[in-house]
Amino acid sequence: MSQTFIDAGRRTIALEAKAVAALEARLDGDFSKACELILNCAGRVVVTGMGKSGHIGGKIAATLASTGTPAFFVHPGEASHGDLGMITKQDVVIAISNSGSSSEVITLLPLLKRMGNPLISMTGKADSPLAKAASAHLDISIEQEACPLNLAPTCSTTATLAMGDALAVALLEARGFTAKDFAFSHPGGALGRKLLLKVEDVMHRGKELPRVNKHTLLSAALMEMTAKGFGMTTVMKDGELLGVFTDGDLRRSLDQGVDFNTATMADVMTAKPLTINQNRLAAEALGLMDEKKITALVVEDDSNHPVGLLHMHDLLRAGLV
Repeated sequence: MSQTFIDAGRRTIALEAKAVAALEARLDGDFSKACELILNCAGRVVVTGMGKSGHIGGKIAATLASTGTPAFFVHPGEASHGDLGMITKQDVVIAISNSGSSSEVITLLPLLKRMGNPLISMTGKADSPLAKAASAHLDISIEQEACPLNLAPTCSTTATLAMGDALAVALLEARGFTAKDFAFSHPGGALGRKLLLKVEDVMHRGKELPRVNKHTLLSAALMEMTAKGFGMTTVMKDGELLGVFTDGDLRRSLDQGVDFNTATMADVMTAKPLTINQNRLAAEALGLMDEKKITALVVEDDSNHPVGLLHMHDLLRAGLV
């Protein structure tokens, strides 16, 4: 029985892959026109479709919206009962129907024509009412569904989804959409955090910054380090950074037999330490810490004055690690 399951799964994937592959030869002038209609659109892209086509339409709208093309999905049944008011004259409509004759979608055609909305259709039948009414028709026809009864939408919905992705990517490239643009649409995702989060957004500042002067005794500096809990302290003079003293410096001092009661920061600090500007990306700080095998960075402003401290733990909390 297990082999029967596997065979059915493989057959389904093979049929759907064939349906998607067949789309490539159908990307013609209508595909280009559809892209141009959307690029020239002063409003948004409104995607509509009934049943399984509607589910796929929702995903297509979401993909367009996240890649630089403002879009949303409207259920055709609800559109006939008030939601048509969501569509403005400046919008482009993408209507999806494998048969090209879904009654809920066809009902909208006279209303869309009256408002003057450019219509892009996705159907499996080029001679259907929906295809004929469209300014640009995208052919998503298939030879057969993966369903052995040739009834359940499987290959047809997969082909529709692929056509929607092709449209979104073509528009993305035409707009010059960048990874940073993508991050602004996904501020809660890992990419958004990496591309948008700056050092100043997560650093410690003010009284949280451990600081001593070059005359501070080593024993007193250890108390400052313990109180602030970063495993290091800055060494300052008149607001200028002279150096840092870290756990690593402490171990070296122990190895050298330094007298804790007489040694000052001037004797044991690391001068001219590695720093980072507050406007740099937090991801850059992480890369620097990894490269130098350190756990904290002094943060400076544009005038090279120390304004904060960034610790590896802060990057962990921000989800960058």
